[in-house]
Amino acid sequence: MRVALCQIEVGDDPKENLDRMRGALAAAPDADLAVFPEASQVRFGNELAGFAEPLDGPFVTALREAARAHGTAVIAGVFEPAGGGRVHNTVVGIEADGTLAGSYRKLHLFDAFGDRESEHVAPGDRPVVLDLAGTRIGIVTCYDVRFPELARRLVDDGAQILAVPAAWAQGVFKEEHWTTLVRARAIENTTWVVAVDKAPDASRPPRGAPGGVGRSLLVDPMGAVLADLGPFPGVRVAELDPGVTGRVRERLPSLAHRRRDVL
Repeated sequence: MRVALCQIEVGDDPKENLDRMRGALAAAPDADLAVFPEASQVRFGNELAGFAEPLDGPFVTALREAARAHGTAVIAGVFEPAGGGRVHNTVVGIEADGTLAGSYRKLHLFDAFGDRESEHVAPGDRPVVLDLAGTRIGIVTCYDVRFPELARRLVDDGAQILAVPAAWAQGVFKEEHWTTLVRARAIENTTWVVAVDKAPDASRPPRGAPGGVGRSLLVDPMGAVLADLGPFPGVRVAELDPGVTGRVRERLPSLAHRRRDVL
């Protein structure tokens, strides 16, 4: 499987962001799957309820058309209306033929480091594994990556790959946390992780701290980093070999060694 890590800039205009997403797909014509950041529709710091759309609305519809035009499956973050002035922080999975394969609403909201995501975002209520691009992909959105029990649940539910779209807030030690946590989720679950953060904000958002540290990563089931996009916008297509998972698990059967009788 050829995976495109699409580390795009995300700004305040959904039309401009959609154009960046189309450009990224055009830059990866041989990719089977393109993974975009959390909140690719519009960056945090805006009045999100004013941008939220149902999944059959214009933004996702245009993204489905782009996936079909390029023949590439897509994972990307958008916002859905949630009622009460809040939104759902949603990741959609779109097949290469433009079919909506499913969606995941972020479970763990970023009420940390002085931020209060829950003021504007309503939490989801279930983990999601998508049947997408010929495999099973568990979705972990940004702050979710700090909760290893979610990643383990997704693997138990049959995920062969973990996708982590993010808009990782900048701050002291934040980049270190990002790279460490992404690798940890791969190592402890002996699984592939495709983690795509947005490029760092080029300008300060309307309110709140800047987001994005870059450093989008492709990590194999042994924890080896096969791609690291650094701090600048870019698209990297890398090979993901599903057969590596079985070979690693033969050598390192930690999942099979779990003490389910006591834990």
